[in-house]
Amino acid sequence: MSLTLDTYRLLGRSGLRVSPLALGAATFGTESGWGAEQDEARKLFDRYVERGGNFIDTANTYSNGTSERMLGEFSRDNRESLVLATKYTTLRRPGDPNSAGSHRKSLFTSVEASLRQLKTDYIDLLYLHVWDFTTPVEEILRGMDDLVRQGKILYVAICNAPAWQISRMQTIADLRGWSPLVALQIEYNLIERTGERDLIPMAREMGLGVLPYSPLAGGVLTGKYSRDDLTATHAASDDGTRKSFNLALGTLTERNLAIADVVKEVATELGRTPAQVGLAWTLRNPSVTAPIIGARTPAQLEDNLGALAVDFTAAQLARLDEVSATGLGFPHDMLASDHIRNVTAGDLKIETRR
Repeated sequence: MSLTLDTYRLLGRSGLRVSPLALGAATFGTESGWGAEQDEARKLFDRYVERGGNFIDTANTYSNGTSERMLGEFSRDNRESLVLATKYTTLRRPGDPNSAGSHRKSLFTSVEASLRQLKTDYIDLLYLHVWDFTTPVEEILRGMDDLVRQGKILYVAICNAPAWQISRMQTIADLRGWSPLVALQIEYNLIERTGERDLIPMAREMGLGVLPYSPLAGGVLTGKYSRDDLTATHAASDDGTRKSFNLALGTLTERNLAIADVVKEVATELGRTPAQVGLAWTLRNPSVTAPIIGARTPAQLEDNLGALAVDFTAAQLARLDEVSATGLGFPHDMLASDHIRNVTAGDLKIETRR
């Protein structure tokens, strides 16, 4: 494979050029109990940019806004060369019902706050962060398009939403001449593969580049956890650490540690680290534009960047796919069955070029 950060890719059905690994700035700031102080965060930013990276991901409420503020300071001298992505919809002011959600007021006020924190006149890529199940899609799309026409955002995208809603939004945007969605951010890694059921195929059909977050499953795929961690209780580990976060999410399970074991085995065979193997696996999916890496130290960042040079054998890929396989469910498993293939195609041989 042997990529570099300056081997740029087009983002979805746009002409925007982005690096094949995005730098996640959720680790900029320590308000969440883990992350990097300003000096360390600056080293991460500088190292990524020096290597040719141009794609940096944050959100309006990461580290209570510290992430955006740091990124605004760091990017001040080379803003035009960078693609800055941020998000809206999460609660910015507890007690204020309109400081969260997908609606127009939340959208406009959040963008204005992000522009101030990022110290910029425009946002390259704005995501709807979390689906709220209450805002009409026309309100979301029209608000996003208005901001594009005002020049405050250049491209629009979405995270954490049902596939059928995203495809509906894309169709409406196309029919009404509004700004289309160009990217989809989802959790996708060897542990969490359910996006392969509908979200990733939908993104491919509708022209959205896929940007996986948590490509190392919160660090589980790095091999840092053991079976002993399964016996820890949520109460005993409610200390704001990444470990307690993973316990609360249910990411630490016997199945997931078994997947991590195979990742470690493959990494040993290749002379690579487990983190590099986990990241490289996501990069192999042709629908994936750029996994988002969330390092806390320069050493972690350098290790993650090594994923760009990982090559697997067919046997290694088969082992990784087998241990992490996820059933696609109905109707996908049925449609892929031999029975359905026989009753719909028989002995026909049909070549597809997609």
